[in-house]
Amino acid sequence: MNVGIIGCGLIGKKRALGLGGHALLAAVDIDLVRARNVAGLIKGAKASSDIDDIIKDPAIDIVIISTTNDKLASLSMAAVKAKKHVLVEKPAGRNAGEIKKVISAARANKVCVKVGFNLRYHAAMVKAKEIIDSNDIGPLMFVRGRYGHGGRIGYDKEWRANPKISGGGELIDQGVHLIDLSRWFLGDFSKVEGSVHTYFWNMPVDDNAFLSLRTPCGQIAWLHVSCTEWKNMFSFEIYGKYGKIQIDGLGGSYGREKLTYYKMLPQMGPPQTTVWDSPEEDISWKREFEAFVKAIQLGAPLNGDITDALAALKIVDKMYGYKP
Repeated sequence: MNVGIIGCGLIGKKRALGLGGHALLAAVDIDLVRARNVAGLIKGAKASSDIDDIIKDPAIDIVIISTTNDKLASLSMAAVKAKKHVLVEKPAGRNAGEIKKVISAARANKVCVKVGFNLRYHAAMVKAKEIIDSNDIGPLMFVRGRYGHGGRIGYDKEWRANPKISGGGELIDQGVHLIDLSRWFLGDFSKVEGSVHTYFWNMPVDDNAFLSLRTPCGQIAWLHVSCTEWKNMFSFEIYGKYGKIQIDGLGGSYGREKLTYYKMLPQMGPPQTTVWDSPEEDISWKREFEAFVKAIQLGAPLNGDITDALAALKIVDKMYGYKP
């Protein structure tokens, strides 16, 4: 398939490198230098600062949108109306209302909209899903997740600290990933509780969020996201009736990615422990794009689509007290 990328920062670059055998025809950014940097990664790609070079190009099948949050929904809408499939980075919009409009347009134009939930495609998450789907761990009881980074000098002056651009702070940033993973394993949540705080950074958005999410049958996701986590970290634990899956790290500054499976024995006591170490290279971006293309070609359900983003943002909206 032929691809165009709008937004050529760090994530746009990761997406370009994760296209596999598919062709990048154009890279667009308001900063032409950044567009050229991404276009230069793939032979034959052109750089531009005009989104119409992607939206109006009939040769382009898929548009990847990796801009700031305030542009995600409007650019998705433009691509969808041009009858192009879309992979838009999370959170896909600043609130649920922006997402709903894109969903309606996608259905009307019969195109697919995938959201960048690449954590679903990390090796440890893929393995965890495999264990759970085998029913080896038994019925799931609850999950506990923590995800955080320490920011950097000037973090409170960046676009993520501006609510008009970002839509919120750490909750709408890394929090959306934890909410999505929790829904993926436990299902929809009917009760949302928690609190958001700004403890350290001098900014009008949250730097920490604490959530308790409950399914209709009583399963709980207990989550904490933070940008005062001075050493970057990721920890996600899934508790079943007959065992526990613990995922630590995401590679890079978050530490080596590892899944540990603690399986309960009939006599109980110390569990049977199995560890899977993931390679240092993060291929989640490539896996996610390959799955997206396959879903388009086969008409199969998307793993992490715009409706998943809508469900996550409804929870974020409730925590922020946002009313449509």
